[in-house]
Amino acid sequence: MTTHSSARPHVDARWHDGGDEPRADLNSGAPALAIRDLVVEFPSPDGGLRAVDGVSYAVEPGRTLAVVGETGAGKSVTALAALGLLPAGRVISGSVEVDGVDLLALSESERRRLLGRLVAMVFQDPSAALNPVITVGAQLVEAIAMHQRGWTRARLRARAIELLGLVGVPQADLRARQYPHQFSGGMAQRVVIAMAIANRPRVLIADEPTNSVDVTIQAQLLELLRQAQVETGAATVLITHDLGVVAEFADRMVVMYAGRIVEEGSVRDIFARPSHPYTRALLASLPRLDAPVALLEAIPGTPPDMRALPPGCAFAARCRQTAGRAICTSERPALLAVEAAAADASAGHDSACHFRNEQPRPREPVTVAAPTPEPGPPLLSVRNLVKHFALGAGWLRAGVTVRAVDGISFDVRRGETLGLVGESGCGKSTTGNLIMRLLAPSAGTISFDGVDISRLRGREARALCRSMQMVFQDPYSSLNPLLSAGRNVVEPLRVQRIGSDAQRRDRAAALFDEVGLRPEHLDRWPDQFSGGQRQRIGIARALALDPAMVILDEPVSSLDVSVQAQVLNLLRRLQASHGHAYVFISHDLSVVRHLCDRIAVMYLGRIVETGPRDAIFTRARHPYTRALLSAVPRPDPAAAHAQQRTVLRGELPSLVSPPRGCRFASRCPQVRPACADTDPLLVEETDEHGRGHGHAHACLFPVPTTTAA
Repeated sequence: MTTHSSARPHVDARWHDGGDEPRADLNSGAPALAIRDLVVEFPSPDGGLRAVDGVSYAVEPGRTLAVVGETGAGKSVTALAALGLLPAGRVISGSVEVDGVDLLALSESERRRLLGRLVAMVFQDPSAALNPVITVGAQLVEAIAMHQRGWTRARLRARAIELLGLVGVPQADLRARQYPHQFSGGMAQRVVIAMAIANRPRVLIADEPTNSVDVTIQAQLLELLRQAQVETGAATVLITHDLGVVAEFADRMVVMYAGRIVEEGSVRDIFARPSHPYTRALLASLPRLDAPVALLEAIPGTPPDMRALPPGCAFAARCRQTAGRAICTSERPALLAVEAAAADASAGHDSACHFRNEQPRPREPVTVAAPTPEPGPPLLSVRNLVKHFALGAGWLRAGVTVRAVDGISFDVRRGETLGLVGESGCGKSTTGNLIMRLLAPSAGTISFDGVDISRLRGREARALCRSMQMVFQDPYSSLNPLLSAGRNVVEPLRVQRIGSDAQRRDRAAALFDEVGLRPEHLDRWPDQFSGGQRQRIGIARALALDPAMVILDEPVSSLDVSVQAQVLNLLRRLQASHGHAYVFISHDLSVVRHLCDRIAVMYLGRIVETGPRDAIFTRARHPYTRALLSAVPRPDPAAAHAQQRTVLRGELPSLVSPPRGCRFASRCPQVRPACADTDPLLVEETDEHGRGHGHAHACLFPVPTTTAA
């Protein structure tokens, strides 16, 4: 189904069954939420750590305010403090008014009675927001009953089922009787949204509601939040680091850095003419579908230590605009109005920069030539690879098989990067684990440098690690917390019995320098590093044995956009200097376009389209590939609102019993009767001379090239 990104959803009267309370006047101009001069501190051995320092913002009914910034900027702390949900922090001063009621002036019991009715929150992690031992329906009933005390049990249950249907949960009556672990991440987030809007709150706070979800699920959730906002009239605060989502979804935005607001204004004005150097740096660090493939403008350094903020501007040490200006390091800039550069500029564009009206020259893109893939046989050759998992044991589950990877083939040459993309559950990570021999294949072959490695065991499998390494998605759990950073990096050398202790330490120091870490970091523990630094340690460990190939499984999905840019630039530089081959697994197509030479799109255990990067991004033929591309948020408000988007409905079909014909047919926007019976083969396209160029697709009715993305 195709929807326009800026279209208003259809009005459904069921959204309004939240009691008989009058709603706020959407045209009154009075803010539904007003945070004024909020100051929050956390206890620390050195005294109070000021995490939020004088933050003020407001949002009107029916409008969306986005709050953006790096991890640690104070975005979530501000929201949690406003709701009285901080576990350890203390509000020093300020007020938080919702429809004129100051939440901070209420007792805990009074505030609890209002939360859910006046203001509700959608948390980032639905698994932590839902009780695992209570059914989904019972949790919804509890949330409604807390504020609708006169309702009968039957009415409460009917409303819970109705809400599940409204947020797009299929078979709502059945799913209401299930537990959270029986829901996918996207469906669990729908339940959390249903719970948040159950009593039609005046204010809805969404804290990273689409973080680490697939672009297709993200598109569904954003459409759902937009519909909930339109039909309930709620003011929405969207906390996110995804500037593409901000461009598409928000009206105004606040940029936070080191606990303070550094820029505020309409989304249109800030994207068109960012005033603060930090905002400009965030926008420049984004990998984009509509920009040249080049090194990203990563923000140097890291945010300051909140326990010892420097005098003057907190961003000065990382700012390219400072250029030795003494005022930047001695005087804290106030949040003041920016001079309008255009007649149609909106009022209320403020920036906390001494040189807020100064526009620096745009920088020329810096390209890095990737090594040309070497001719001859491929380094990695995968043929008809299959991995089936038998579920559990016992007669109740006998014969139940999950077809995680179901017959895929591809090659990777030396110095080349292959991107594996697709939704969660399509088999990408399983494929990476099979290549690394962390899993044994059910069928098929994996040849590395001419040797079939699919059946290696023991010493032979261990020897393979010298030539092939992996960088995992989660930098927190992939490092041994009982070993120092340096010991983590040289562990592969110790296992392979390479070098003396002194030689290994020298190798670790050289690797730290190569990935942008300092020698003094060698003896620190993993918990003393930021997420981006931990991922650099993981990359250094993967390079310790100088492998020919590195498998990268979602290595930047959990990182801030600024840190993501640093890691992506690092990977490109390392490949250019060492000639590594990469298999890059990701659901972020903007990142994939930036880093990869060729793309393989996976769906339900199969490759449905593959080809050179430019062919996939400009001439996609498979409807699934086009849906993925259309779902990528554009960090450009004008383009985002004009975009025609294909929103895929529902979830992936079961891997236990995949559809008989085309596996994508149940979600395809252009399905035809033949798709239900015929399983399409992956066929390479040829030109008028019968020559193929490596672009293949598995679709009976491919999209014509004249209308491809």
